[in-house]
Amino acid sequence: MSFTVAIVGRPNVGKSTLFNRLVGKKLALVDDTPGVTRDRRPGDARLMGLTFTIIDTAGLEEADAESLQGRMRAQTEAAIDEADLSLFVVDAKSGLTPVDTDLAEMLRRRGKPVVLVANKSEARGSDSGFYDAYTLGLGEPTPISAEHGQGMLDLRDAIVAAIGEDRAYPAKEDVAVTDVDIPQTEGEDSDEDEEPTYDETKPLRVAIVGRPNAGKSTLINRFLGEDRLLTGPEAGITRDSISVEWDWRGRTIKMFDTAGMRRKARVIEKLEKLSVADALRAIRFAETVVIVFDATIPFEKQDLQIVDLVLREGRAAVLAFNKWDMIEDRQAVLADLREKTDRLLPQARGIRAVPISGQTGWGLDKLMQSIIDTDKVWNKRISTARLNRWLETQQVQHPPPAVSGRRIKLKYMTQVKARPPAFMISCTRSDALPESYTRYLINGLRADFDMPSVPIRIHFRSPENPFEGKKRRT
Repeated sequence: MSFTVAIVGRPNVGKSTLFNRLVGKKLALVDDTPGVTRDRRPGDARLMGLTFTIIDTAGLEEADAESLQGRMRAQTEAAIDEADLSLFVVDAKSGLTPVDTDLAEMLRRRGKPVVLVANKSEARGSDSGFYDAYTLGLGEPTPISAEHGQGMLDLRDAIVAAIGEDRAYPAKEDVAVTDVDIPQTEGEDSDEDEEPTYDETKPLRVAIVGRPNAGKSTLINRFLGEDRLLTGPEAGITRDSISVEWDWRGRTIKMFDTAGMRRKARVIEKLEKLSVADALRAIRFAETVVIVFDATIPFEKQDLQIVDLVLREGRAAVLAFNKWDMIEDRQAVLADLREKTDRLLPQARGIRAVPISGQTGWGLDKLMQSIIDTDKVWNKRISTARLNRWLETQQVQHPPPAVSGRRIKLKYMTQVKARPPAFMISCTRSDALPESYTRYLINGLRADFDMPSVPIRIHFRSPENPFEGKKRRT
């Protein structure tokens, strides 16, 4: 990306709507309630041939620095300092307020380029608000409608004029082709059963989930080494699922902070429903999910439901017992947590659980190593030859049951996919195979191929009977 743009303005002027318009996706939560956005959210924007990084920010308000609104303002000011250009959005429909005037003065003191944007200009009676925007002293306002996509060409021209054509349209460098993949030709040796090695360099997507006030945002801030995400003693601060990138031992980690998920019966407000839905999308997009438990009150019913949800979605899961610095008798508590993990989460046998402290940073390296180890298992592939030798041994040790006097035969097994590992077994009368035998095979796979904690899928398929449906000759 050539440059960075921050969208700023008072609450409820349409900043998140404009952000979604520029990135082409509904990434940011949008609602009529003022103050929906709290953290700063980056995105890749495209505007009629112009590409840049866009940052959505919280509405700027005058507030005490220690209050929630004050901490939100600090996040927005950090985004302004980080950006090369600010889009100052005002509401042409409702007109200017004293807050707009104060914000204009703050942006002027920063000394960075500013594009004044008069949003909601399609509304009836917006002309007076549009002309009032001239009084801010930030140049000619650009009338747009973020909701309907009107005025985007004028916005593009205003951005180019403010940032300069050289930065807006950087010259593309010629890329030399160095590595060419040569396909394997016939006659060359190939091993279809070769198990691929794990790629230690590919970026990893990790979602952090849990109940409200479990310390998710504090944990990510500690990983980053800066106050990137809004935190505080209040429960439910995070609303949007915010992604941040950082490097851990040379590997790119894309981590998603999500809103706390309460019990479904308690989620009544529309905004909280949107936040929870956004968190669920982050879980589906991630590869590994860290479920953060409050070590002082672990294994609430909602904690168990979140773990079950993650496993049903097929994600690799790791448990993090946060606030470990508040535990006094750590050995006794740790033994109790291990016992409860095995007893209350039988569907996640062998799941990795790490005690940590997001406040002090204790145990974070061990947590990251557990995330990497779990992702390796989630990506694991096993050769067909090894699987069929294993399947034969399992049937000798514990033969499939006989149903109605006819024994079920398991003939062939292969892995059909990874992420999570899924297997197909060809057998007779697959519909009659009891669930208990499926669990026996899954537990055997976990133990014999070192596959703890990740969900394992086994599908059974019976070959088609060519004589089925045909009348028997007499």
